[in-house]
Amino acid sequence: MTTTARVRLHATAVMAAMAMWLTPGLAHAEVAAADPIDAAMRACLARSDMSSTVGQIQCMDTARIGWHAALDTAWQQLQSKLPPAQRTKWQKSQTAWLAWRDAEEPLLGAVIATTQGTMYRLAAADMQLQPVRDRALALRSAAAAAQSGATTPRLRACSADAQCEHAMFDLNRYYRRLVGKMPVKSRALLTKAQRAWTRYRDATSAVVDERGRIDIIGGRVATVKRLSETVGND
Repeated sequence: MTTTARVRLHATAVMAAMAMWLTPGLAHAEVAAADPIDAAMRACLARSDMSSTVGQIQCMDTARIGWHAALDTAWQQLQSKLPPAQRTKWQKSQTAWLAWRDAEEPLLGAVIATTQGTMYRLAAADMQLQPVRDRALALRSAAAAAQSGATTPRLRACSADAQCEHAMFDLNRYYRRLVGKMPVKSRALLTKAQRAWTRYRDATSAVVDERGRIDIIGGRVATVKRLSETVGND
């Protein structure tokens, strides 16, 4: 395979993986379609001198660092625009998101440890990138809404929202599949990560609309499905 062909193959595989992740939060993805961070990552992935697995991962790690900075900026902007009661709710959401992110990393490592092949290292880098990107976009959207004075409608219970109920059904189905495929010694990591995600979902449901809740659940469905399809592969 020529160098050019190898570069194209790597870049295509990575961007296809990203497309899988962006589907649940399509509205957010459209908003950031021309974001300089994404554009820089695509350009990096297409460079011949970054065609190795290490190079491709470096491109995604650089993008993740960029999205972390964007997240911090959006968070500061949001905090400056919120009334005290909403600020407290968002702080609980952010604390829960950080706790979930910390709990998710060991789970991801445990899943990737059961695989063989460089493509799974690329998948791991993507799975570390996307939650940061999604959170940055959510905070940007919230800051813009706060700036405009928009209020968040009261959410119906998930059981009264057919879309939410269906998403949770899918999540539970893929979660059971992942539990069954995970090594016994690593199942506690899955339980811890899922509980942390549930706390994040519940804390954030107090500050988002029903579409925002679906974005959160849909993102988790995509993650758990992907992990269940990855664990044990070679």
